Amino acid sequence: MSAAKGHGMDRTRWAALLARPALVVVGAFSLVIAFGTALLVLPVSAENGRASSVVTAVFTATGAMSGGLSVVDTGSHWNTFGEVVVLGLIQLGGFGIMTFASLLGLLVLGRIRLGLQLTAQAETGSLGIGDVRRVLLGVARITVVVELAVAAWLMLRFRFAHGQPIGEAAYYGLFHAVSAFNNAGFGLRPDNLVGYASDIWVMLPIAVACILGSIGFPVLLELLRSGRSGAFVRSARHWSLHTRLTLLTTAVLLVVGSVFTWLLEWSNPGTLGPLTWPDKLSNGFFNAVTARTAGFNSVDVGEMKPATLLVTTVLMFIGGGSASTAGGIKVTTFAVLGTAILAEVRGNTAVEVMGRRITSSVLRQALTVALLGVGAVIVSTMVLLTISDEPLLAVLFEATSAFGTCGLTTGITGDLPEAGQLILVALMFIGRIGPITVASALALRVRGRLYQLPEERPVIG
Repeated sequence: MSAAKGHGMDRTRWAALLARPALVVVGAFSLVIAFGTALLVLPVSAENGRASSVVTAVFTATGAMSGGLSVVDTGSHWNTFGEVVVLGLIQLGGFGIMTFASLLGLLVLGRIRLGLQLTAQAETGSLGIGDVRRVLLGVARITVVVELAVAAWLMLRFRFAHGQPIGEAAYYGLFHAVSAFNNAGFGLRPDNLVGYASDIWVMLPIAVACILGSIGFPVLLELLRSGRSGAFVRSARHWSLHTRLTLLTTAVLLVVGSVFTWLLEWSNPGTLGPLTWPDKLSNGFFNAVTARTAGFNSVDVGEMKPATLLVTTVLMFIGGGSASTAGGIKVTTFAVLGTAILAEVRGNTAVEVMGRRITSSVLRQALTVALLGVGAVIVSTMVLLTISDEPLLAVLFEATSAFGTCGLTTGITGDLPEAGQLILVALMFIGRIGPITVASALALRVRGRLYQLPEERPVIG
């Protein structure tokens, strides 16, 4: 009886735990980062055969899982084993720990427990429990197809245009394809992608993979369904508001980011200045793509003008689409807040966009996510300024890059004290799992009240 009772209590605890997706996601990501840190700290992972410091290992593991910064050069510090560990962490971080676990359960057992479905729903942005199975399989197919297609193209380019041996070209192609689709920004060269700044056939597929990874799996699945229907244009009229908002806001941010980069950096001798005008156009666009949490750089970010760094900081903070491999507060959050401001300026009592009304609960969630993000970046920036001698703009850029899980850096990450690097680790972790946990926690905490307090209007503005 006691054994049966104890077993029943264990099952009750697990059921209670799995009913809280936010807690499960945080725990799962923490465990994988700890495991990755344990592997990277081993001498067998380093190129010089010596054990890396714990701070370096945990920074790299967190950066790979979240698609963020790194304090060492991936290609020179880690050997092949270490690079494979980093690649695995990138894939797990982008695909989602609980998404991966749920898919494994679906394939092996043919079913997914309710608690696991809840966590997978939180990560993939499924609209309901009934969508989870379909979404999981769709996510897996999209990931495999995009990564293999980009890897094959890059392999051919590295082999025949840059003269790499076939094995090295295949490895480079796969690594950069996985890193691009998962918006990690990790490269195998010390200069990241600066050496390929004049090769549009390397830059373009990486940019496409970054964009596809950043718009989110729900959007990709809806686009695929429209394509299969044979009437893509007609289906587009019936796309969900989420898909339309994501695509429109993404396109606007790409155009705005590209134009600002061209205007500000066109004649800068440290960035676009020495390039031909077609390369200036392609690299300006590439910066706008990667600034939205992809993290690759084809020009020296440290040589950018302050105005460009500020624009890039804003793009990194906004990030990519919900339920995507990108970070930031998400483009839909930004779009919803923008429409709310526009409605208030116009004097409208309801927030309406594209023929739909935005509910007050969505507005509250968007405001919460945005303000929590602002708070995390500001507090971290203040602490980093206190413990280091780096300039304000560089520190703000670094903190935003960490929170937005972008990976772009002005070059000060390695110069920060270990305490500062650990702050960036915490920011990357918050930036990766924060939107998931906040969104799921807010959704699960919605509850009605049987009474309302008296209404009173404070003075605003």
